[in-house]
Amino acid sequence: MADILRADLAEISSTAAASITEVKHLSSYNWIEAPEATIAVPGSPALWSPPKTPQRVAKDSGLIYSAQNAARHPESPLEPLFRSLHITNPSFDFQSVDLVTDRNNIRKLLSFINPSLSKNGLEPFTIKVEVIKDIAVFCRSEAEVSRFIGPHEFVGYGHEFEKAYTIDQCTDSTGHHRIISYQFGGLKLIVRYETDGYVGNEPAKSKEIEGDDLTSLIKNLSLGPTSSTASPAAVKSKLMIRKEGKPVLIESTLEIKTRTAYKHIDIEEVLPQLWVSQTPNLVRAYHRQGVFAVPQVKDVTLEIKRWEENRQADLKKLTVLIKRIISVVKANGGSGVVKYDIEQGDKLVISQSGGKKLLPDDVYSRLGCCKLKESKSNLPK
Repeated sequence: MADILRADLAEISSTAAASITEVKHLSSYNWIEAPEATIAVPGSPALWSPPKTPQRVAKDSGLIYSAQNAARHPESPLEPLFRSLHITNPSFDFQSVDLVTDRNNIRKLLSFINPSLSKNGLEPFTIKVEVIKDIAVFCRSEAEVSRFIGPHEFVGYGHEFEKAYTIDQCTDSTGHHRIISYQFGGLKLIVRYETDGYVGNEPAKSKEIEGDDLTSLIKNLSLGPTSSTASPAAVKSKLMIRKEGKPVLIESTLEIKTRTAYKHIDIEEVLPQLWVSQTPNLVRAYHRQGVFAVPQVKDVTLEIKRWEENRQADLKKLTVLIKRIISVVKANGGSGVVKYDIEQGDKLVISQSGGKKLLPDDVYSRLGCCKLKESKSNLPK
């Protein structure tokens, strides 16, 4: 379809600020350990509950997810987003939305624009794209969605630290995912991301929950610790849903990072991730051979805003890049794949997709469009 060169983005100038505004919480869910793909809606992040003294933590082992939505529901990794949103916000108007995406996709595009914004630099990536009428959908695509860490391997302490320092609020939870919306660069985005936990004693009121007010949401959706019976998300869906959990304000959410005490975690390497999801709290936990010092929660709201102000050149390029990807895919049948490969040099390649649709048929209907064809016939030769 088209190539997008990094140098071309540098030539584009814009006077409008590329800032995130109007952040609103839309929905959330937890993945549940079950024989069938099951989510709890609205779910709840784990509660931050640190020990008051230094603690030894076991090293990570066993099954670790790197892309849990794809690992548990490969038929449609984005389906849980739309199902949970329909439950918590059934009257949500998608016609005002320009892009639905995972946080990870935005981070990858940022790393293409400026490799220094990624801890590991610029790495190969793939993003599947569909444009349904005027709504773009970016779907994360990974070669590896999970891995098993053997007893003699060592990759760190991050997952075991979370288990030791937080308390699950949903039965058999394996991860909490949140869906927010905001304005950015003239676009309205819906962004899904995973949250490590939340800090208790959250404020009573917030303007970040859209639709029903917080009191009504809690009344309708907070079902306590006892799980309800799961039922299919739709007639032909393989996704099961049970109602459990409670809404948690975005102001209370936090990101956890762990590292050896000999290597400081520079907040600059974390801020791009926190910026995309507008996660305001950060825990940097340091250990010496698995013994963690007592960690502190830091409110990094000001640091996130300062990072946004200092990165305007990159963020303006990001708005241009997103709009360019959407425009190319829309003009070529509405289905495509964005790829970056080191061998290709400093360019993104947008090509025709293999034809497999990203969403269930009834979700397309809800978005105001019939389903996409599962072939290349709808794309120009």
